[in-house]
Amino acid sequence: MSVELHRRAVVADAHNDLLMAVVERPPSRWAAFFAERWLPQLRDGGVDLQVLPVFVDDRLRPEGALRQTLRMIECAHVVAEGNAGAVRLCVDGAQIDRALAEDRIALVLALESMPGLDASVELLPTLYRLGVRIGSIAHWGRTPLADGSGEDATGGRLTRAGVAVVREMERLGMLFDVSHLGVRGVEHVLELATRPVLATHSSARALRDHHRNLTDDQLRAIAATGGVVCVNFFPPFLAADPAGYTVDRLADHLAHVADVAGIEHVGLGPDFVHEVLRDVTPPCCEDLGYGDIDPLAALPGLTGPRGLPLVTEALLARGFGADDVVRVLGGNVLRLLRAELGRPR
Repeated sequence: MSVELHRRAVVADAHNDLLMAVVERPPSRWAAFFAERWLPQLRDGGVDLQVLPVFVDDRLRPEGALRQTLRMIECAHVVAEGNAGAVRLCVDGAQIDRALAEDRIALVLALESMPGLDASVELLPTLYRLGVRIGSIAHWGRTPLADGSGEDATGGRLTRAGVAVVREMERLGMLFDVSHLGVRGVEHVLELATRPVLATHSSARALRDHHRNLTDDQLRAIAATGGVVCVNFFPPFLAADPAGYTVDRLADHLAHVADVAGIEHVGLGPDFVHEVLRDVTPPCCEDLGYGDIDPLAALPGLTGPRGLPLVTEALLARGFGADDVVRVLGGNVLRLLRAELGRPR
């Protein structure tokens, strides 16, 4: 049953850094490299909707951040144009639905922490015109917009520029992503938000007390906006002990978010960094600020998109009904993106 259910569900992955690996190739190889390395994995895993974050690593910040942001956005367009029979870069719900109807993978561009923007809020419409539809404003550390979760001890909220970004994103029709944002920053966004809020790759702090995870109060507040929390698969965010790096522990987090936020507010944010980091290290990402956490850790069988059917199997074994599994796999994220992407205020 699990294989058939996975095949008929819309599977949405809210966070895969694969652009980091593709953009390191010569531009003439971008489309082909995606087709050779990533497209078969996405197809085998049943992925129908893929959010593509633009992440700029520390070696390019701050001077080269905007240039690399633009290179990665161009890379996404080249990938889509060079694989037009298999994928489509989508900017609104209608384009997503069209891609799905044509059996093409819907790609959606996101900004992770916006290092290329810095405090220049006036550039957001430019990035919107280039196809960006989701954005977060911090990673692990401090930015001109907010503090990342690694700086929770500062108690920092959003800066004035950060507040302006939230308002401008809502005006344009971009979804705000709270993943990586510091705890006070998440609270601040939820105070400001007049539209649904998304967490593209965050797990449950009640099950693993790590600053990268969301508290139950935050889960409920995100759900109250109409948003979705997409659970991160990165093992150190699921369990403190490597003995807990299992698909069953991932199911624990998915079930907890569903119990606290509601079944209509949980999705998948795998963050398959294992292959990406192996592909680009060095020089990228040698120090991610993870402390003693192994950045190459991965769940058995879930090092990449091919393993996603294991999630369906685990949810069914946990007692989730078929309709609820379909919601978690991608129905909830699809509903949110259909309603919000590209819808100006």
